[in-house]
Amino acid sequence: MADTVNKKLDPQLDRRGFLKGCTMAAAALGMSEAMIPKLVEAAATAERPRVIWLHFQECTGCTESLLRSSHPDLARLILDIISLDYHETVMAAAGYQAEQNLNDTVENHPFILVVEGAIPTKDGGIYCKIAGKTAMDILAEVAPKASAIIAIGTCATFGGVQAAAPNPTGAVGVQDLVSGVPIVNISGCPPNPVSFLGTILHYLTFKRLPALDNLNRPLFAYGRRIHDHCERRAHFDEGRFVEQFGDEFHKLGYCLYKVGCKGPETFSNCPAVRFNNVGVWPVSVGHGCVGCTEPNFWDTMTPFYERLPMVKIPSAGIIDSADKVGKTVLGVTAAAVGIHAAVGIGKRLIKGKKNDNE
Repeated sequence: MADTVNKKLDPQLDRRGFLKGCTMAAAALGMSEAMIPKLVEAAATAERPRVIWLHFQECTGCTESLLRSSHPDLARLILDIISLDYHETVMAAAGYQAEQNLNDTVENHPFILVVEGAIPTKDGGIYCKIAGKTAMDILAEVAPKASAIIAIGTCATFGGVQAAAPNPTGAVGVQDLVSGVPIVNISGCPPNPVSFLGTILHYLTFKRLPALDNLNRPLFAYGRRIHDHCERRAHFDEGRFVEQFGDEFHKLGYCLYKVGCKGPETFSNCPAVRFNNVGVWPVSVGHGCVGCTEPNFWDTMTPFYERLPMVKIPSAGIIDSADKVGKTVLGVTAAAVGIHAAVGIGKRLIKGKKNDNE
């Protein structure tokens, strides 16, 4: 059945595409070129890890962003290095056959569990059921037997839009229900496929998950604020802001903070690692970050088009400050030169008086 899933998606990849994908992952992981052969070796191993991919409360956007034809090498690379035993969206099997395949893998093989979507817990979890079982029951059966769990997307990591107030279904993320199994959160709506690929390759290469932050997100992808490496950061530092969408400053590419950009409070690699082979991202084309990689962003980051109150807008930019510092330095230098000259003249006058006395 795993072969049926993979063949349907045509995972065959030429050598050039294979190396390109590994290189992208190595760059995302912050590894040197010397490590690429190790990643390639791990990815090319004949022993492909089995993966069970469960779908719960979600829109399938994480899967769709992963499989889009605009980045086929990346999608095929992922499908080439794993054995995708169960995935409701793309698998050929259906009904009892699909569920039997899931049970066979869970009971007879080591596997990595990928979860996409939140898990409803209210009223016994009846708001999401598959094959007569609630998402809660399925997760409780499968998760404890997994070697590791990757929660992909903000729904699976933190509950996503389903968990937004008043959260009528009691939706939660995987880590709220599972313990005793290593969990890595790849948050985002949707997350970057490179972050998922990097996590998989790190696991295959080093036999462990990558270093994680306090929210169980891999540091290589979520270790810096978007604000810290945004191409509009220089405008923020200079105090140059878009006042409203469509104004002159918007057309000039100024900072979007005043119109709601949540980059200063959002951790992600969006500015540095673009996906779908597109050289732009929301902020670069004129829309502020909405903070989708953060917990409860539907509640904490809204209204999306109003500025965050906790970030201080610079009153003077770096250049202005540098000019002021420069003038101060020049003033101090001039004063020092003047003092030095005065001391020199004074010494000469004293020496001259001593000579006259002699």
